[in-house]
Amino acid sequence: MTLSTTFEPATDLGYLLHKHPDKAHRFDLATGVAHVVWPEAAPERSTVALLLEVDPVALVRGKGAPQEGFSLGQYVNDRPYVASSMLAVALGKVFRTALAGRCDARPELVERPLPLEVRLPVLPAVGGVELVRRLFGPLGWRVEATPIPLDPEVPAWGDSRYVMLGLAAELRLADALSQLYVLLPVLDDAKHYWVGPDEVEKLLRSGERWLSGHPDRELITRRYLRHHRSLVLSAVGRLAEIDDTEPEALDNAVAQAGADAPARVVPLARRRIEAVLAALTEEGAASVVDVGCGEGALLRALVAEPRFTRVLGVDVSARALELAATRLQLDRMADRVRERIELAQSSLTYRDDRMSGFDAAVLMEVIEHLDPSRLPALGRTLFGAARPRSVLVTTPNADYNVRYPSLPAGRFRHPDHRFEWTRAQFREWAGSVASEYGYQVRYLPIGDEDPELGPPTQLAVFRREVER
Repeated sequence: MTLSTTFEPATDLGYLLHKHPDKAHRFDLATGVAHVVWPEAAPERSTVALLLEVDPVALVRGKGAPQEGFSLGQYVNDRPYVASSMLAVALGKVFRTALAGRCDARPELVERPLPLEVRLPVLPAVGGVELVRRLFGPLGWRVEATPIPLDPEVPAWGDSRYVMLGLAAELRLADALSQLYVLLPVLDDAKHYWVGPDEVEKLLRSGERWLSGHPDRELITRRYLRHHRSLVLSAVGRLAEIDDTEPEALDNAVAQAGADAPARVVPLARRRIEAVLAALTEEGAASVVDVGCGEGALLRALVAEPRFTRVLGVDVSARALELAATRLQLDRMADRVRERIELAQSSLTYRDDRMSGFDAAVLMEVIEHLDPSRLPALGRTLFGAARPRSVLVTTPNADYNVRYPSLPAGRFRHPDHRFEWTRAQFREWAGSVASEYGYQVRYLPIGDEDPELGPPTQLAVFRREVER
């Protein structure tokens, strides 16, 4: 695989990759030897090449090596010649620091989109050129995928399952590497090593910034986890904790996880929305502000219900609001529906009069993304200044985390969470806020309730006391 940039000075790519352009680097891996060299290193353009020399014998003798169906096939196969899961593993080992988005020498470059080109001369693609485009296109890549014929001398034999791939985009380097790390084995639809529960964590960590919004995320999840039903279901459960994951897509992923999967498993994201809608109805709310609306999962459900006559979606991220507008298809809405909804960029820790005058405010999986030191500001802004009649707050129940087999002890459900509260901690905070700002509060479960640990998600419904 080669990776090139024309960002000037292009040799700064060496800082981001932690690989000096003047040196040839060698790395011993379980499947062979990886080399990193620089075919070109100039200020106007630099290219780094990752070459993996696979040792077929070491691969067969390695722990958990897959059987190819017949003895000779274990030694004679395409693995030394194609960009498969082995190259993905080499990429993860060799460029580990770059994948993590760390660069002490040039920290300002880590978050900067760079002009990047990737070349993979022989890529196995189960699904062909069309699937390659489906996987890389939505991530912002310009894709040039050319099928490789089985035999150029015998055109009648048709194309092989391999393609020659070229990619070009302006992306963060860490995002580009993480996408390649995940999608190479997905296209191959195979992994050369044993897949266990830790692979769920790898997938979610690598896909943190892009997987939940990918239109083929369920296919990516199934293939990356080698169609292991229990692992796929675990990953689906974790993805359901990400605010902007589409519940319908998660339904599809569960339904296709295996032939023995349940006929229907309602994802937690969908049950959360249903619980919020039910609580808003019980509170008699007609106007609702969705604070921290993200890409609009709840907004879409609100505008679908005529009883909500005024809806405001607020988020600090302009990009999230753009995606929300796209997903809601604001430009195609009927006028009578469009006039009921508005989007606004704002911070929930600063007073904004646009959030005043609503019957209810919803913070659905929002507070855990704030630093605890900013929670008092949220209280002053929402409960003190905006003062809706009702406030609904949902957040993960940390007591329940032990029920997720792929979630290591002490880890949060999502990498961007600043904290996750137990039921006691949530009630302590909610009770304090209610007392300070003149609200009453009640608590409702969301999801299947464990007799000892409670529900996976907890909901607090605040109702403002009658002001004398």
